[in-house]
Amino acid sequence: MKTEQKYWNPYLVGVGLGLTLLAAFVVMGRGLGASSVIMRLTVLTTGIFSTEHVQANPYFSEYTKDLLKDWLVFEVIGVLIGGFISGALAGRLKKEIGKGPNISNRGRLIYAFAGGAIMGFGARLARGCTSGLALTGGATLALGAWAFMFAVFGGAYATAYFVRKQWI
Repeated sequence: MKTEQKYWNPYLVGVGLGLTLLAAFVVMGRGLGASSVIMRLTVLTTGIFSTEHVQANPYFSEYTKDLLKDWLVFEVIGVLIGGFISGALAGRLKKEIGKGPNISNRGRLIYAFAGGAIMGFGARLARGCTSGLALTGGATLALGAWAFMFAVFGGAYATAYFVRKQWI
């Protein structure tokens, strides 16, 4: 097994992400995001079991357009493939649950699922995910994006007090 390499410099990665966002604006005419892809896959799956429900719902029907014509689908696929390749090259591909010593694997998975469900609900409620709101919205100086990020960091800071003992 390959030994783990150090993580990349966060400042260089930040510049790279900024350049990627700029390239998305220049080439595609819009920024980055991922939650609409999850919504498209959800509507696609729901449509398999209840086509009438999807077609009768104006919100869902917006996402029934051809899945492969949405470039964000390919963005998310590229992120998954790129993350896998990066992990393989850095020797970080392993099956493990990242957690502190004071929480069980089951407890960590429950917290992770609950946090993901809350963030997913919030992304749909806000009509955008963290990457769409924070990166794309922040880059365009959208007030809602900045309010969202202050709320995310404030909420994380407030919650950290209650869960910190699980990581110590």
